[in-house]
Amino acid sequence: MTASSQNNTPLISAVVIGRNEGPRLLACLTSLQPQIHRLIYVDSGSSDGSTKAALALGVEVVELDMARPFTAARARNAGLDRLQGEQGFVQLVDGDCEVDASWIPQAAAFLQHHPEVAVVCGRRRERFPEASIYNQLCDSEWDTPIGEAKACGGDALMRLEALRAVAGYRADLIAGEEPEMCLRLRRKGWKIWRIDAEMTLHDAQMTRFGQWWKRSRRAGYAFAQGAALHGASPDRHWVTETRRALLWGGALPLALLLSTVAITPWALLAAVIYPLQLARLTPRMGLRPACFSLLGKFAECAGVAEYFWDRLRGKNRKILEYK
Repeated sequence: MTASSQNNTPLISAVVIGRNEGPRLLACLTSLQPQIHRLIYVDSGSSDGSTKAALALGVEVVELDMARPFTAARARNAGLDRLQGEQGFVQLVDGDCEVDASWIPQAAAFLQHHPEVAVVCGRRRERFPEASIYNQLCDSEWDTPIGEAKACGGDALMRLEALRAVAGYRADLIAGEEPEMCLRLRRKGWKIWRIDAEMTLHDAQMTRFGQWWKRSRRAGYAFAQGAALHGASPDRHWVTETRRALLWGGALPLALLLSTVAITPWALLAAVIYPLQLARLTPRMGLRPACFSLLGKFAECAGVAEYFWDRLRGKNRKILEYK
């Protein structure tokens, strides 16, 4: 898609990031090629021939220097750097996602008609939600409300002008880089919007409990890191999520254990608070999602604790991958 003097359609480019995505990457790139002006793939140390496959399709390839700590945010910034001097829109997308053929025209039209909107996203779906409960949970997670939003996910069409105004993504974040960037956009008066349109098919490939636990732990780490950066501001960025993880995954279990050992074994009866919380969540979420939501607080708490331990030691954690 190129600029047109007749309809003034802005140039639309795309930045795809990935590592060892194999056929999923090829599906992603080929779904984008007919729709965009310039396609850039940023590879983060793949060993499966991803870069050669992308080059064979005529895609611009950026290979990250893996001697430096890798994050998805750093990869996205590297792709955006290739668009310096260009105007228009850019589709950000993960290499394990296939872009719907109708998405970019709808999203671009929305941005053109809403100059105050910096970022527009749609419905990301799991390709194989039936493959596991963990994929189902992801599919539900992607289904956020339609309308003005606080943040987008990894897939979204964005204004290059707005991204440059906030210097892109914060490269040291191992997760949660999109909500953090969207917060900075909103502070500058830009809006984030989700429209009722199919956007991407995502392949989580999450079939094991350990993968889900690691992903939840990463979320906890991101909550704590985000709260440390922006929690003191009026936005209270991820303060509630961090406190909730610490309460249900750490403080309450510890209090129950200490009370049982130091005071009376009868104190263990207070653990009924967990089934009560499950009963409270189930009508809204369903039984299985509620169970995993509650169980996930323990993994998130571990991630929060890990962040503060790293901060105490003055270290930055490497990316935590679940695939």
